[in-house]
Amino acid sequence: MKPKKKWKPNEIIEILDEAYARPPQQVSRDPMFELILTVLSQHTSDHNSGEAMHRLLEKFPSWELILSSDVAELEEAIRPGGLAPTKSKRITYILREIADRNDSFDLSFLEFIPLTEARDWLMSLPGVGPKTAACVLLFALGRPVLPVDTHVERVSKRLGLIPANMTAEKAHIKLEESVPPKDIYAYHMDLIQHGRRTCHARNPACKACPLADKCPRVGL
Repeated sequence: MKPKKKWKPNEIIEILDEAYARPPQQVSRDPMFELILTVLSQHTSDHNSGEAMHRLLEKFPSWELILSSDVAELEEAIRPGGLAPTKSKRITYILREIADRNDSFDLSFLEFIPLTEARDWLMSLPGVGPKTAACVLLFALGRPVLPVDTHVERVSKRLGLIPANMTAEKAHIKLEESVPPKDIYAYHMDLIQHGRRTCHARNPACKACPLADKCPRVGL
């Protein structure tokens, strides 16, 4: 059997756009909101993190109010998102660090400084890794940074785009370098949809896969 040719990012995007009808990019212009929402989204569903964020904003109309309140109140507000004891402390640490460094919660400056500096600034916050930083920069500010979540990492490895034993940290660097900046949002969203709907962690639906033609897994 001849080895299958490797995919190019634009080929993947074209096929998955047709399969899943990718939504257009909408930049929120609210990096603080995106930062806290991404923390809440860790290890839970979009529905649960959205409910937790809604309750947080309802209870605390300003970020300053969280810092002046008991952490137990924040923990109760975000309970629908799961891991509330851990996430409430993490959010408090992040807010306190930003307030100390920036003297405000306005993070709009991250749109205008060099991309490497913006990423490093976010990743220097307590508990903020490459995926969280990338989500803030991409979804809030429209900057070409690729968030590599479990779906993007899994699908990319199965397609042979990165080695199967590559760490998530290195995957961020390798995949971001391989995708043209203008295509980063499309690549991220399409692979998430593909991972959720077809290329499952367990029992992937290979027979229904629109990428089966050149997937190294198919036919093994």
